[in-house]
Amino acid sequence: MPDAITIFTVCDNHFSVLLAALIKSIDMNHHSGEHINFYIVGDKLSSVNKENLVKCADSGKVSFFWVDMKDIIRDKSKLPLDGSSFPLIVYIRLFFPLFIPAEIGKVIYLDVDMIVRKDISMLWNTDMGDKIIAGVPDRSEVVSCSWGGIGNYRELGIGPETKYFNSGLLLLNRTKWIESNITEKIIDCIARNTKFANFPDQYGLNVVFANHWLELDSRWNSYSMLEKEDPFLIHFIGVKPIFTSYSYNLKYRDEFYYYLRLTPWRAFKPVGNYVRLFKKLQNKVYKKGYSLLMALTRSGSKNSNHLG
Repeated sequence: MPDAITIFTVCDNHFSVLLAALIKSIDMNHHSGEHINFYIVGDKLSSVNKENLVKCADSGKVSFFWVDMKDIIRDKSKLPLDGSSFPLIVYIRLFFPLFIPAEIGKVIYLDVDMIVRKDISMLWNTDMGDKIIAGVPDRSEVVSCSWGGIGNYRELGIGPETKYFNSGLLLLNRTKWIESNITEKIIDCIARNTKFANFPDQYGLNVVFANHWLELDSRWNSYSMLEKEDPFLIHFIGVKPIFTSYSYNLKYRDEFYYYLRLTPWRAFKPVGNYVRLFKKLQNKVYKKGYSLLMALTRSGSKNSNHLG
């Protein structure tokens, strides 16, 4: 469908409940007629969750395409093992040209922890001009922000007032991305600067696209702890509304559950904060363990070559 809107996201079983609300919100607020092709990259996503996610949208409006993370990145040793608590699945958004069909020139990327309040076609029809990527400034706004941004911006030759965008919502020109070899540039950037990559994919994107991205209306990526007039999209960064410890704007939490109640997850109840903390710890332990394994493997290979 050449005129279809193409969206992709990445998800595991743990956050499939968030994706359900996102899909339903897109489905209910899309009225302009274009069909939506929704690509979901799953990290061991169960067949039951896939079946239930399909039920979250009108099949006449939305078609789903399933991609397995292991089919995109067969060798995880190629990925930078940063010290953050983010899972390796966050890097998948950088590899979207591998599973989005070649005839599709533009795509929308969305994090699963969002709900869309306006017709997604408004975002889709944005004129990107000659830009490869479009996004919304992060809360830190500029690269020199002390708690976010790019910690080594000076060493990289980036000005302190350079704007810094959030990678949770992106409008991407697939054709230009491939022509400019962006995936390799970003992965290489993160690998060379891992100690500064607290938000790994976001760090690499902002370094590579410094001063070369299109700024969207900030209402397309409004955070759940902010009060913005008529936001187009709510992004539940930090504590998600599926946890009992959620304490941000309660109106947005209620909107999330409004959409969720219209999905197969209608009976879901918020879970304790320990689940969130355990998941973060699990991600950090996995990365440290995998990093150690890779170091031992390289060391063994060198010793073997030396003995040979």
